[in-house]
Amino acid sequence: MVLESLGKSLRGVLQRIARSNTVDEALIAEVVRDIQRALLQADVNVQLALDLTQRVKRRAHDEKPPAGANVRDFLVRIIYEEIRGILGKDRAFDVKPRKILLAGLFGQGKTTTAGKLARYFQKKGVRTLLVAADIHRPAAIDQLEQISAKVGAEFYTDRKETKAERIVQQALARAPPHVAIVVDSAGRAGIDPELIAELQRMRAALEPDETFLVLDAAMGQTAGRSAEAFQKAVGLTGVILTKLDGSAKGGGALSAVAATGAPILFIGTGEHLDELERFDPTRFVSRLLGMGDIQTLLERFEELSNKAEAEKVAESLMAGRFSLRDMRTQLDSLGQMGPFSKIVSMFPGLGAAKVDEKQVEDSQARLRRFRSMLDSMTADELDHPMVIKGDRIRRIARGSGQKPQEVRQLLKFWETTRKAAHGIASNRKLRRQLERQLAGGELKA
Repeated sequence: MVLESLGKSLRGVLQRIARSNTVDEALIAEVVRDIQRALLQADVNVQLALDLTQRVKRRAHDEKPPAGANVRDFLVRIIYEEIRGILGKDRAFDVKPRKILLAGLFGQGKTTTAGKLARYFQKKGVRTLLVAADIHRPAAIDQLEQISAKVGAEFYTDRKETKAERIVQQALARAPPHVAIVVDSAGRAGIDPELIAELQRMRAALEPDETFLVLDAAMGQTAGRSAEAFQKAVGLTGVILTKLDGSAKGGGALSAVAATGAPILFIGTGEHLDELERFDPTRFVSRLLGMGDIQTLLERFEELSNKAEAEKVAESLMAGRFSLRDMRTQLDSLGQMGPFSKIVSMFPGLGAAKVDEKQVEDSQARLRRFRSMLDSMTADELDHPMVIKGDRIRRIARGSGQKPQEVRQLLKFWETTRKAAHGIASNRKLRRQLERQLAGGELKA
């Protein structure tokens, strides 16, 4: 999960509150100290951390919970609201054909982020054109061309052109109608007049609907200064923070950028092109504190590329049929939604505070073993699981590198799922059944 260390510390604070018999001066002092330590370890600005914890302390003393509310729950709500407050305001962002200019320093992940944006738009049904306008680094053009092919986006550049703004003009002239245009600009080691002048010329040529600054979360608090400088120079409509999953300084970058007033629109949560999320401060804090994010989970279901296959599975369920082939489709869908640990973190109460990391890893490993066994089956076995006995079990085990008892466990899991799924009458019910399987631990090793 993003900012796992900070989230783990903050969830520990909430657990301390939940275990307490009463909310008194001693508990509030301990909670304030622990929150302060967690924020500072996540590289949040010292003064910001101090101000936040002082507000928590003051509100815990001065405010009274609503009639009928639990005092402990009220303290949790105060902590939630204060942490949410330092991450800035959410900004609406409609996915539709628009012109986007990406800006940023060298090595911040602009080119990869261009590809992630293209994938994000195309999953929402919007065609995308990626424009390589980094005239100073041929390797960046090659990289974007490769990414375009990978995500299925259209691509344009002019390798002989020495003016970035002319490449932008040519791309606009050749762009098909009703496409989103994402322009990848050149970076520099630092903010200099030449970089700013080139960006301003590109901006004048493109007349973008959005100007996004791409920042590496590892910059920590210095990300705020970069955001402020670019904001003054070219005007920003949003910020994309990359590599937030592996950065110990992510808390500093998030809070520092939010303090500049530049809205954080997207966060990069991994290396894969699918791992770009809309940044919603409310959802983000909910997941951070282990309260879950069901809405994002359901959105990932909606984005699955094999919707037609998923509908076939639903039809099989409604008819009382559920083959191993259908089960394989389910497992493929889970794989498209991302790492199992990220899926689990979106369920309320199933964050790292309550689900052991080893259990999550074991569950993911077991799903991989299931997938390898399914790949070792014949078409007849996938469609008619009841024929799998004796020699077939041993053959599947050898072909997948597993033991015969593992194949029997797979068949048992299939039979349990088939019985539980019998009578499900809609895709919505299918989602709820999957959630119950996860929450009930049926996918544990």
